Amino acid sequence: MTPENLLTRPPIADKLTLGCPVLDRCLGGGVPCCSIMELVAESSCGKTQFCLQLALSAQLPPSHGGLSASSLYLHTEFPFPFRRLHQLSQAFRSSHPHLVAINPCEDVYVDSVHDAYQMLDIMPKVESFVESAKTRLPVRLIVIDSIAALFRTEFNNTPLDLKRRSSLFFKISGKLKSLANRFRVAVVVTNQVVDFMGASDGVNGVKVGNFGSLHSSGRRVCPALGLAWANCVNSRVFLSRNEVVVAEGNSNELEDGLCRQTKRRLDILFAPHLPQASCEFVITRQGVFGVESADR
Repeated sequence: MTPENLLTRPPIADKLTLGCPVLDRCLGGGVPCCSIMELVAESSCGKTQFCLQLALSAQLPPSHGGLSASSLYLHTEFPFPFRRLHQLSQAFRSSHPHLVAINPCEDVYVDSVHDAYQMLDIMPKVESFVESAKTRLPVRLIVIDSIAALFRTEFNNTPLDLKRRSSLFFKISGKLKSLANRFRVAVVVTNQVVDFMGASDGVNGVKVGNFGSLHSSGRRVCPALGLAWANCVNSRVFLSRNEVVVAEGNSNELEDGLCRQTKRRLDILFAPHLPQASCEFVITRQGVFGVESADR
């Protein structure tokens, strides 16, 4: 970056709506382009749901919070959820009948990646795909779901392997950031969590952004891949789920006679453009939606 770049570069990056005003407000308008945003959560919290919804929202015109763009979705572990994407696309078309002319699924390009070395190898192809004008809409959203799965089996917990792993972190994230800046692309990656074991404070306590500790499903957790990867992303969003008692039940309820409900929450862990913020959200057949807080 040079002084000349700072003078000529647009001061405000485009933002991609999440498809819900409550979620957009929490994220300061949506997911920013020209950067990497990470969604961190345990399984079943909604990481993939958010990514699928973003892939559809990207097709909206800028006047409705979109990018008039298609998306490239790289999945790394489970079969891609085509059925859920189709379900969301039907709700998406119903919500925007005058803006969506064709099947929205046709502008979501899907590919699989199996390990970190393959991810690094395909980056030139990804760049060519984003740069080409062969798609109906330009590609301005790249999703990697999930980044942790790429590094799960290739490396041992030895100094040499950790060094190799960190080197791959920086190479992959460097190429993604270059793509994001060159083509004004929004990059969203998902990451998993691991159970936290260690000191409760200080350097070993792994204070993450705005929070001293993270909890989900009643467990203390921390993002996978460690501090090296945390330095590779521009912003990190934590999704959590916890069961809360909503009422006393009867003999037909759970064994302890209590009726429980799963509540999901979104927290901004760190982002250079955002203050600390959070909101609850729900996942329905129609998509992911934020819940207005009672004090608003």
